[in-house]
Amino acid sequence: MAGYILAIDQGTTSSRAVVFDKEMTIVGIGQQEFAQHFPQSGWVEHDADEIWQSVLSTIRTALSKAGVSASDIAAIGITNQRETTVVWDRATGEPLHRAIVWQDRRTARFCDELKDKGLEKLFTKKTGLLLDPYFSGTKLSWILKNTAGLKDRAAAGEVCFGTVDSWLIYKLTAGKAHVTDATNASRTLIYNIDENRWDDELLDVLEIPKPMLPEVKDCAADFGKTDPSLFGVEIPILGVAGDQQAAVIGNACFEPGMMKSTYGTGCFALLNTGTERVSSSNRLLTTIAYRIDGVTTYALEGSIFIAGAAVQWLRDELGFIRVSSEVGSLAAKADPNQRIYLVPAFTGLGAPYWDADARGAVFGITRNTGPEEFARAALESVAYQTYDLLEAMKKDWSDGRGDTVLRVDGGMVASDWTMQKLADILDAPVDRPVILETTVLGAAWLAGWKAGVWPDAKGFSANWKRDRRFAPSMDGTERREAIDGWKDSVSRVLTRKT
Repeated sequence: MAGYILAIDQGTTSSRAVVFDKEMTIVGIGQQEFAQHFPQSGWVEHDADEIWQSVLSTIRTALSKAGVSASDIAAIGITNQRETTVVWDRATGEPLHRAIVWQDRRTARFCDELKDKGLEKLFTKKTGLLLDPYFSGTKLSWILKNTAGLKDRAAAGEVCFGTVDSWLIYKLTAGKAHVTDATNASRTLIYNIDENRWDDELLDVLEIPKPMLPEVKDCAADFGKTDPSLFGVEIPILGVAGDQQAAVIGNACFEPGMMKSTYGTGCFALLNTGTERVSSSNRLLTTIAYRIDGVTTYALEGSIFIAGAAVQWLRDELGFIRVSSEVGSLAAKADPNQRIYLVPAFTGLGAPYWDADARGAVFGITRNTGPEEFARAALESVAYQTYDLLEAMKKDWSDGRGDTVLRVDGGMVASDWTMQKLADILDAPVDRPVILETTVLGAAWLAGWKAGVWPDAKGFSANWKRDRRFAPSMDGTERREAIDGWKDSVSRVLTRKT
């Protein structure tokens, strides 16, 4: 029996494919970057065909490195950059517009117009989301309004919309399946998370024809089979989850109160609230953590747009480091007497501020400020932004439920300096797992469990192992002063007061 699992991790800047064996050990990886397009200030686009070709290439590389053939693969799991919006011709499979990326801010004015009409409460009640350009709905509305004849074609069923998972499944199945999962659907601004269906009222507001929408399935389900022309055999696609929800699963955060935070290009923290939908009073998002066997598990989510991207800025734009891994050692050399704050609002601020027009700034610079201080400020900005999220989550959720331990993953967590700073600012323990590839592991588990190759959630949780726990050690007074300085800095870049 085929015992390997192939997981596709389609991210914002690169695509990866990872082959796991029966023991959930990685045996082969393929990775490929692809182009980022910035046609105007605040606009971010991807070439959907380039994404597809990069995924095909990485799958073949991963299989080759693992020394296995496609016939050895029991199932495929997919995790993907969420909210990124793809529109394509149903018959030909050709993209009809460049994919508009989750970071794109072109619909900020449209979101403001909807807010001015008093519609944000309606969207939040039904979707758990706020009216922000981050989400797919207004991006899709923009494409329909700005592509001649597209809305009529969409209404006639000739056009498909999907997030990246839908696009990849369509291509993998040679057009036989137009589907998505509940987690990706919950990020579109047009999916009712209480009733688990596309919402007609919200579709009308955004002028989106329903025939262009994919079928929504559980996270572990039959999403179709790969066309044999691709790999020589049919391989079932049995698991799908948006990248942040996949990280919840990969970190085995299956119980209410468990929390994970992923540090990649941005930072996304999710707190499992169980089958209870918790509405936020602090401008967090309520979202679907996963849906398995027809049971929906919800989460509170805080989204930070710039985390690892701040390190890339130090490297690529300022030239302070040659490679990202140098940033921790550089930050450790910073003058402890200088308190520099970087507010990395390069594409606006996410939770809990949701200010699309805010822009980045650095405060506290002196004549002695140099690369070391900038490096420390960049890493500390991640800790401060996480503090903002955790503070809001405690107000919405904790109320006597006890302390939360944060499980972390993503490229930045390899830095001991950064993780210790995070624990100090949060005044809470931070657990780093042995397996840092938790996002792709989550997608693989969905497929592996559905295929009968991997254990159930309880067995999977038992396999989760901690590499290190970072305990807070900062003096309370110092911590309070540092946080006060951060909050003052943020207040200076906000264009709208929360």
